[in-house]
Amino acid sequence: MQFDPLLYSFVFLGMFSPGPNVIMLTASGARFGFRRTLPHLVGVVLGVGVIAGVTALGVGALVLANPTFGLVLQALAALWILWMAWGYFNATRRPTTEAQDVGQPMTAWQGALFQWINPKVWAVAFAASAGYGAGRAPLWEATNLALAFSSVNLGVCLFWASAGAVLTGLLQSPARWRIFMRLMAALLALSALMVFL
Repeated sequence: MQFDPLLYSFVFLGMFSPGPNVIMLTASGARFGFRRTLPHLVGVVLGVGVIAGVTALGVGALVLANPTFGLVLQALAALWILWMAWGYFNATRRPTTEAQDVGQPMTAWQGALFQWINPKVWAVAFAASAGYGAGRAPLWEATNLALAFSSVNLGVCLFWASAGAVLTGLLQSPARWRIFMRLMAALLALSALMVFL
């Protein structure tokens, strides 16, 4: 494997900017705490790596070549994101120091599966595969992209989940909590609309 600083910079910018994963991990960190968000975080990191790898193997080209399949993926992504946004909008939490949310954080499996319909991950993986391919054998290229995406995304996910957990202290009043969760819901719903752009 060869370290390509341009590839890693590109992946960082693509993964760090707000999108469904960033919003969901921040909200989960605030809602459930950092420790309970870890399985979701691990699922995102692994799922993003798999998407990057299969894109380098040519699966991404198949998705682009079949517009109907791509449209189905977009519709599924938008519906799932809107469903999660509705859950955030209605999230309840007791504003006490022992606050426990009545919902459940995503599991590792759910976090990984979400990546298959996460349009932002596909878009960044397509661009990285097209723009940073080094002309190696497909398996080596897939491994290189998977490692780049997973390693960079681990740091990104740790940051956003931690940021959410830190915000918990500022969200002790019911009014602040409601405003924060509804803001997260609105941002998530907006990302559902961006699926079709």
